[in-house]
Amino acid sequence: MIEVRASTLHGKGVFALRRIRKGTRIIEYLGDRISHREADRRYESKDSEDAHTFLFIVDRGVVVDGGSNGNDARFINHGCDPNCESTIESRRIFIEALRTIQPGEELTYDYQIGRDRSDPPNVDQIFACRCGAARCRGSMLWPPKRKPRAPQIRRRSAGGSRESDA
Repeated sequence: MIEVRASTLHGKGVFALRRIRKGTRIIEYLGDRISHREADRRYESKDSEDAHTFLFIVDRGVVVDGGSNGNDARFINHGCDPNCESTIESRRIFIEALRTIQPGEELTYDYQIGRDRSDPPNVDQIFACRCGAARCRGSMLWPPKRKPRAPQIRRRSAGGSRESDA
C-alpha cells in the first residue's frame, strides 16, 4: 500500500503505491513506548538547531520513539494541507487518510508541534516547513498565540458614515 523513498519535502517520505480511500487506516506509528523523562534523556545531547525527531506524544505519560524499533510511519512528512491525520485510540497512534490519496502521492499529516516558553527565538526557522501548500504556515509548529489587540473604536461622523480606524 505504501513505500518509503526520497522526498522533495524532507529526506525520506512515504508514498502511496495504490489508491487509498478517504478514511482508510494506513499504518500504526510504532516505536519504543517511553516516558517523557526518558524521551528528554534520550535526546538531551541533541543539537538544539536540529528539528529532526521521531518522538510522538501519546498522552501525559507516554511518548512513542519511532527512531527506536519504529516502522515506516516515522518517515511520513509534515504538511500544512495534509492528506492524512494522526489519531490516538487506546493509547495507540494511527495514520488515516483525510481524503482519497492517489498512487505516487506523498503522505503527509500536520505534526501539530507545540510551542514552549523555553523555545529559542529562531524556533520557527528550526522547524521550518517546506510543504509547498498554498496556505503553508512556514513552520511545523502551531501558530504563536496572538496578543489580544486593543479594541478599536469606530466613531460616526455627523453625517452618519463610519470613519476609518487606520
